[in-house]
Amino acid sequence: MQKKINIGLIGYGVVGKRRILSLPINFNLVACADPYIKINKIKLNKKNIYVFNNWRKLIDLKSLDAIIVCTTHNLHSIIIKECIKKNLHVFVEKPASINDLQSKQILKLLKKKKNLKIRVGFNHRYHPAFLAAKKMVNNNKIGKIMYIRAIYGHGGRKNYHKEWRFNKKFSGGGELIDKGSHLIDLSRLFLKNLKVDYSKLNTFFWKSKLEDNCFINLSNNQGAMAILHASSTEWKNKFIFEIFGKYGKIEINGLGKSYGKEILKYYKMSKNMGIPYSKTYVFKENDMYSWKEEMKEFSSDIKQNRNPVPGIKDAHENLRIISTIYKSRK
Repeated sequence: MQKKINIGLIGYGVVGKRRILSLPINFNLVACADPYIKINKIKLNKKNIYVFNNWRKLIDLKSLDAIIVCTTHNLHSIIIKECIKKNLHVFVEKPASINDLQSKQILKLLKKKKNLKIRVGFNHRYHPAFLAAKKMVNNNKIGKIMYIRAIYGHGGRKNYHKEWRFNKKFSGGGELIDKGSHLIDLSRLFLKNLKVDYSKLNTFFWKSKLEDNCFINLSNNQGAMAILHASSTEWKNKFIFEIFGKYGKIEINGLGKSYGKEILKYYKMSKNMGIPYSKTYVFKENDMYSWKEEMKEFSSDIKQNRNPVPGIKDAHENLRIISTIYKSRK
């Protein structure tokens, strides 16, 4: 019989609850911590679990093998460091810390604990359209990538600027570290190492000191570019990610639900140019698919003693770009 991996969850909010629903069968949830949770009032998977208001008490449990971290950004690196001390594997939501200095410190600690697995939750990588796009690129369906163009826009909601994402103490920044970090990570997935060529952070609408829009241009050492825009003034949720190759293009539209159906369009240039051959893939609505795939990968990281991708190294590279942009603004 397969050995169960005992899991503790820190952060019982919307995302934390999604992670619980995404657990593979070999994960056994034994404890949950959240400052706003009611002690002794939680029952999950038809069984009672340990409940704490203080996450430090949770990680003291001797039975735990791993921790899932679904807190505000400012707590990510603090919790990861304490988990490393206690030899606990960690799955942490993006961005994994609020700057590249913190992620660098985590990397340094992990050098002494090489068997510990730290996976970072960039779930967009596991959307069916991106899994298909990566396979197409790997199979040279569009040729060498020239550039990427992407928009990730949120429609906002009443008092959006009063939520924790617009409070630097908790988030570490605005749109750049929020939805921008997803666009940077996805660009790095296809273009590898990237540097900042241009950035502009604007506060157009929301009454906040943090940016509600970010515009950034990145490039790699082969000259390929990523032109990215993350926004919370889109008014109607929108996601589009286009990959332009030497003889073809992949266009991803939508993420499901309010972002619209997840669709991938493949264009192949004809020998005589003109109208290209095209094929459209429409993916079945399954809001939990990417979340479940990530947790399966975390399980495999632990069982197979393999290096998680995306892991802290990937998070550090994303944060290096984000920190460079924030520092240039000062």
